[in-house]
Parts: sequence; C-alpha cells; structure tokens
Amino acid sequence: MSRLPATARREQILDVALGVFATAGFYGASMNDVADAVGVTKPVLYQHFDSKHDLYRALIDEAGNRMLTSIGKATANTTGGRERTERGFAAYFRWVADDGEAFRFLFSSGTRRDDDFSSAIREITAQAADAVAPLIDVEIDADHRMTIAHALVGMAEGASRQLVQRGGDFDPDEIAAAISSLAWAGLRAIQPLGAD
Repeated sequence: MSRLPATARREQILDVALGVFATAGFYGASMNDVADAVGVTKPVLYQHFDSKHDLYRALIDEAGNRMLTSIGKATANTTGGRERTERGFAAYFRWVADDGEAFRFLFSSGTRRDDDFSSAIREITAQAADAVAPLIDVEIDADHRMTIAHALVGMAEGASRQLVQRGGDFDPDEIAAAISSLAWAGLRAIQPLGAD
C-alpha cells in the first residue's frame, strides 16, 4: 500500500473502521480486523490511535460531526420556522440514508454499553438538541425549548431506527416531509408551560 500523509491515513482508518465497528460492534471487532480491512499493519493503527477504545471514541466524534454538520449546513440560511423544520429533518434523513453505517454505529446498543461511549453519545445528542432549539420558532422559555428540542431529536432517531432495522432503501425526502409535518403541527400547538 502506498504511503499516505498522516492526516489522509487517519481519515482512511476512520472511514474503514466505521464499517468494521458498525457491523461487528466494539467487542466483536479487534484492531487486527481493522488493520486487515484498512490494509495496514497493526503498528500503523497504533501510530494514529493509542488503543481500540481511543479509535472507537474518535469514530463517535467523527460520526457525530458528520450528522451535525449536515443539519447545520441545511438550516444555516433559512428564515422561517417551518422552512427550518423541513430542511433540518430533510438533512437528517438524507444523512441516515447516505451514511447509514454512521447512524448504525452511533445509535447501536453496543455503543451505549460503555460509560465513556454512552457519555459521548449523550453529548452528541445534546449538541443536536442545541442545534435544533434555535430552530423552534415558538415563544416559550429556554428550558421548555430544550425539552422540545430533545423530543424532536428523539423522534428523528426513533424513526431512523425503524427505517434502518427494516432494511432496504427509503426516500429520505418523503420521510422528512412526513416527520417535519408532524413536528411542525406539534410545534404550532405548543403553549408556554403553565398556560391555560
């Protein structure tokens, strides 16, 4: 295999390792498996990652960044609440459709069994809710807004789990249209806490 610059090699390892771990999980895959899949020796892996745990943790960050970046780009130049809701869900479901391995990796039960990994997933979920909260175009207090943002993130994750478990292709725009319509209808009905 040709010698790649360190940053390119690291990206290659992350891309290939994502597929290995998405399929086998943390406990089912070894560093030997990753090295074989990448086409490098195990010492090359250890030049970039101190341990399997370190590699797996870097993958969580990478997959989370991919998801958050896709949503952020899609909603950056939107003006109205409905448009933001539609574009945010569309970007999310396109990410699931196009980067299904990253979704399976992030939201598999195996990733949540380790306290460190579970904490990292909670942080990504919190960042997703932080990104969603300003898109909620309803006059409510900040705590209520964050609760609703987490609910929207959970709704998208739940729908995605069902789609991925079902297998096969799905139309991300069609799913996004249905879920964003549901979300928008719900957001329009929200009243401030304590309101009659």
